[in-house]
Amino acid sequence: MPATWIFLIVLALSATGYLLGRRRALASAGGDSRHLHSLPAYYGSNAALLVSVPALLALVLWLFAQPMVIQNRVEHLVPETSYANEGELSLVMSDVRRIAEGLDLAVEQGAMTEAEATDIRVETTNIRDRLGAVGVALGSDVEAPILVAAKAWREMNATGNMIRTGVVLLIALAGFGLGMARADKDFRARNSVEKVILALLILAASLAILTTVGIIASLLFNTIEFFKLYPALDFFFGLTWAPSFGGGSELGILPLLWGTLYISVIALAVAVPIGLFAAVYLSEYASSTVRSFAKPMIEVLAGIPTIVYGLFALLTVGPMLFQVFGPDGAGWMGGGRAVMTAGLVMGIMLIPFVSSLSDDIINAVPQAMRDGSLGLGATKSETVKQVVLPAALPGIVGAILLAASRAIGETMIVVLGAGAAARLSMNPFEAMTTVTAKIVSQLTGDADFASPEALVAFALGMTLFVITLCLNVFALWIVRKYREQYE
Repeated sequence: MPATWIFLIVLALSATGYLLGRRRALASAGGDSRHLHSLPAYYGSNAALLVSVPALLALVLWLFAQPMVIQNRVEHLVPETSYANEGELSLVMSDVRRIAEGLDLAVEQGAMTEAEATDIRVETTNIRDRLGAVGVALGSDVEAPILVAAKAWREMNATGNMIRTGVVLLIALAGFGLGMARADKDFRARNSVEKVILALLILAASLAILTTVGIIASLLFNTIEFFKLYPALDFFFGLTWAPSFGGGSELGILPLLWGTLYISVIALAVAVPIGLFAAVYLSEYASSTVRSFAKPMIEVLAGIPTIVYGLFALLTVGPMLFQVFGPDGAGWMGGGRAVMTAGLVMGIMLIPFVSSLSDDIINAVPQAMRDGSLGLGATKSETVKQVVLPAALPGIVGAILLAASRAIGETMIVVLGAGAAARLSMNPFEAMTTVTAKIVSQLTGDADFASPEALVAFALGMTLFVITLCLNVFALWIVRKYREQYE
């Protein structure tokens, strides 16, 4: 049975448990809810949670564990001559799984018999063409050992799905029975439900933390593997970025860091003045009518997808700058893709980050400080310049640093607006690239993930992660210092 159907059955059983739990609890109290320890809804919720939480948790764990167990068992069926290293084995196992799923589809559509798809003793000819007829595209012909492994995968997966259905439904029925047994007027249902909710909240917080730890671990382990193949000094201090899968690659990160920082500085030079001035106007000078209209309009910019900004840079800003600074103008610009193109568009994207955060920070400055300044004879502009902005400065700096970390991690605007040239140059009208753009390019295509040219993407990601983490920590430290001073 598909996992979706199991999920729906568990939800239906949970809803039934909720209704019957309430009714059973009221019946035990003679129909008078005043004789119950808890409200009737708690008894129903207790039954629903006993059904859904253990069953769905088992379902999720099973969905994660089953493919790993099957792959571990099927890997032994793939001959060692079919792969050279762990990276190629991973690609082979992906093909095995795709073939197994294709066999399921072929049986469903009648293009293959169950015996042909299951029995490893039955020779299946023209497997690539037969799977292609049902919409499963394979890059090469299927060798006999790979087909045997795919059939074994399919059989193990079907057995696992059958066992999963029985186990999950059995757990749900056991929870249903326990919920009905506990639906008694003397049972402390509210305490039980609150403990379960607390456990779920802790689990949600733990999952968020574990996800972060998993991302860091993935970056760290692959970065270590990269530095086993490529010298760390050449990576961090090299001035040339020239990956070559044929060998002889030069993977110096400095040109990428330079492009990243150059584009980010231009973006901040656009976003910070405009965003800060907008925040000062909205918080100190604008009427409530203007503020209620202008602030949402500015924040709309934050909701525009970055691919749209990238197309705007490629199709509008780039050609416009080329007309002014290209060969027919100043002659500084060789094409529409340049650092200035990406920087200007990214600056527009960052305006709501700076303006919204700065506006909230300026509004948090105590009104008593403004009143005191005005009471001493200062004008409105003097109060803003000499009282409000100095008081809000730590928070504004934190907002700028958060915007900077957002700029450093941007990808699509850079890919479409700045080009792909890794170079060290001071000319803002030349094409350059960034760390994020190269992460995308290094992991695109049929690269061998065990090679330094592919593993370098994780080293780039780890470097970018450390840079943005330091910026975020510094920004949060400044904001926290501000809050301790004025709250």
